[in-house]
Amino acid sequence: MSRDTAGAPWTPSRAAARSASALRRRFASFLSEAGIALDGPNPWDIRVRDERFFARVLRQGSLGLGEAYMDGWWDCTRLDELVCRALRAGLQRRIWRPAILSWFKSVLAHAGRRAKAFEIGERHYDIGNDLYERMLDRRMIYSCALWSGGARSLEEAQEAKLDLICRKVHLRPGMRLLDIGCGWGGLAIFAAERYGVSVVGVTVSHEQVELARRRAAGLPIEIRFQDYRDLDERFDAAVSVGMFEHVGSGYYEAFMDVARRCLADDGLFLLQTIGSATTDPGLDPWIEKYVFPNSHLPSTRQIAVAAEGRCVVEDWQNLGADYDPTLMAWFANFSARWHEIEPRYGERFRRRWTYYLLSCAGAFRARYNQLWQIVLSPGGRAGGYVPLR
Repeated sequence: MSRDTAGAPWTPSRAAARSASALRRRFASFLSEAGIALDGPNPWDIRVRDERFFARVLRQGSLGLGEAYMDGWWDCTRLDELVCRALRAGLQRRIWRPAILSWFKSVLAHAGRRAKAFEIGERHYDIGNDLYERMLDRRMIYSCALWSGGARSLEEAQEAKLDLICRKVHLRPGMRLLDIGCGWGGLAIFAAERYGVSVVGVTVSHEQVELARRRAAGLPIEIRFQDYRDLDERFDAAVSVGMFEHVGSGYYEAFMDVARRCLADDGLFLLQTIGSATTDPGLDPWIEKYVFPNSHLPSTRQIAVAAEGRCVVEDWQNLGADYDPTLMAWFANFSARWHEIEPRYGERFRRRWTYYLLSCAGAFRARYNQLWQIVLSPGGRAGGYVPLR
């Protein structure tokens, strides 16, 4: 059955499945609802290079869409704007997307369990420091920057974000800070140099540990290759920036337990995470397969449930709009210096990384994905907590 009624499921009829031209017409009609055309004049229009594209997307949904781009079956000058327009029009709800398969995979694989804790490091963060050094700012901060304060460059925007985090957890000289998911040590180094604190950072990436230790040499910073569940010591303050997405929905409460037991009674914990506007069973199939395995975007409800009885939510700020320019800055850096690493990675990886960065930028531009900074305390700050922006 095939219906073109707005909001209705879209599946090809038997006749359409037998005709490539019919598939093209129906696909064009479907995209037109978002102002997107096939082989049209606008930079967000899709240029089809291989007619098998239509059947592949119908059969495999978002996974097929991303893989077809990697294979060169279609192109788009402004992929970020294409994704933004499609999401704003709600097209993702009408193309068959095997979300239920992601859910079963998540349940059966127990994403987030100890046996898989280091897989995200191996498959994403250990791709190569040469890639991230060229894509990120000089501190190698791989999380949303803060542009709303008037930052004129990625460097300024990331520094503004780091400073805001340090101020939100009330860092003072002599304090001991825990950084869960410390990356290449950028936040730890900033906090040690600017706020006079000592830092313990943990990560599941060998490449991050090696580089972070070199970069932090001579500072009161300890970088550990360690699963967060093995932490059991006290700190004056704690942060986790861009790591909660890898915890897995079945382990949010366990994560909060760790943060609580490691935090001094009068300490503050800042959690920065990408979030979903709805409680979804699994991550987008293409993102899960090619970018962030065993990951999940939490909803407000899931975070609130995990925090309940463990911590008091002192502040909750949405910085989702700031992730769009952050991702676009990363893409600009990646594109400008791609020639330096092209021999090692190859053309298919370039298309894969382009699709990742630009599709995510479009998702944040459409406000489909969110980015939250949440400040929590063990039992509520005496006299209250004054939000900082």
